[in-house]
Amino acid sequence: MSALHDLTLAQQSQALATGQTTSVALTQHALDRIATCNGQLGAFLHVNTEGALADAAAADARRAAGQSRGPLDGVPIAHKDIFVTQGQPTTAASKMLKGYMSPFDATVVARLKAAGTVSIGKVNCDEFAMGGATENSAYGVARNPWMLAQIAGGSSGGSAVAVSGRLVSGATGSDTGGSIRQPAALTGITGIKPTYGRCSRFGMIAFASSLDQAGPMARTAEDCALLLQAMSGFDERDATSAQQPVPDFVGALTDMRVGATAEKPLQGLRVGVPKEFFGDGVSADVLTTNRAALAQLESLGATLVDISLPRTELSIPVYYIIAPAEASSNLSRFDGVKFGHRAAKYSDLNDMYRKTRAEGFGPEVKRRIMIGTYVLSHGYYDAYYLQAQKLRRMIADDFQTAFQVCDVIAGPVAPTVARPIGSSTDPVQEYLADIFTLPASLAGLPGMSVPCGFGEHGLPVGLQLIGNYWQEAQLLHTAHAFQQATDWHLRAPAALG
Repeated sequence: MSALHDLTLAQQSQALATGQTTSVALTQHALDRIATCNGQLGAFLHVNTEGALADAAAADARRAAGQSRGPLDGVPIAHKDIFVTQGQPTTAASKMLKGYMSPFDATVVARLKAAGTVSIGKVNCDEFAMGGATENSAYGVARNPWMLAQIAGGSSGGSAVAVSGRLVSGATGSDTGGSIRQPAALTGITGIKPTYGRCSRFGMIAFASSLDQAGPMARTAEDCALLLQAMSGFDERDATSAQQPVPDFVGALTDMRVGATAEKPLQGLRVGVPKEFFGDGVSADVLTTNRAALAQLESLGATLVDISLPRTELSIPVYYIIAPAEASSNLSRFDGVKFGHRAAKYSDLNDMYRKTRAEGFGPEVKRRIMIGTYVLSHGYYDAYYLQAQKLRRMIADDFQTAFQVCDVIAGPVAPTVARPIGSSTDPVQEYLADIFTLPASLAGLPGMSVPCGFGEHGLPVGLQLIGNYWQEAQLLHTAHAFQQATDWHLRAPAALG
């Protein structure tokens, strides 16, 4: 058997089921690897050593008694630090919530716990999930395992680094405008943002409520299917949770389409290729690897269809009006009164508000709060926020037009490979890097990143797959077929061993 950290989540599950290892051994191995590698990577903000080993021992006892909870029972995973977790600190990578201990678990955390997963700790992210590089964390930068001087993407950068660096086989992430897909692409792992409403947002610290969605990050489509199966489902505590049946995501991986064969598992699948995703601004290495990936899908039986998403460019201004507006509203609760940081010295209530928020929030969070407050203010609401919402509907309509002629849309996740840490000083340039992930987020569609090769400096490149509403199973099936024919998802960063 390979080293435990080299096993995918599905392989770790199989090793547990066949008695090749135990959950305690698997968890201890992960803890040892975190202790060795996390100093270089900056992935974990909190390591749940005693709790994880206790949960692992309980999983082994259940298995010995013939009471296993299923394929995830005993597998150690990590949680992005915006999911509140009972018994562990949840900070949203912000000074504002330093040391905060939640009295309850987020629904996503609770469902994965019910499935038997071992919560090994909380991982780094951009503060309040605002950013695309995990450079905005108040607790240090998460570094790309493929080249430590490069960013890991964001905001779920800690989750991506933990999986890519082989510290854990799976982790939770959240995606507001690309925060699962972009770090997955830049670190060479697989991640899926489900349809908005598929996974409960209860207990997930809010950034932009109409956009935030939880999802899994792992090595393979199979691993993501296992995690998404446990995470999904209606939750009456979340007003945006959809009463939508949860399909068999794992079974869908190998379900054959009508007319498909073992050699042509994607026979009959129409893959839309938007011309806007392959134009100016995309680096040559990303274009080359994505075109090769499209050719691979063709070889598996898929038919490529040229499509247009004409309002792709408008997704940037639309998103950066709507998301900050919602952030301004959501983060108003952090005022030093009820919980979280409070300024030590102040003269009156207003002074306390000002000093608390000035001390507790980082520069990017402050920037977005100010933008959001501005566009919601009297005299500007109609000109900015209302217009952005109208354009959001038009962007969603563009997708529905495209889905009349295709089943899945494919193209780059990001215009370039990972850039050097600290190399960007212009927030607008950072925002432009989200151009291919924002449209699906604004429309509430499912999207995923699949490793499809390497570009400049040997850094990973991701292929983005976008599906229609509630079609996660089709995306996972497509990604799984691609991964059965390629080995990009199995490549590991050499530097960490």
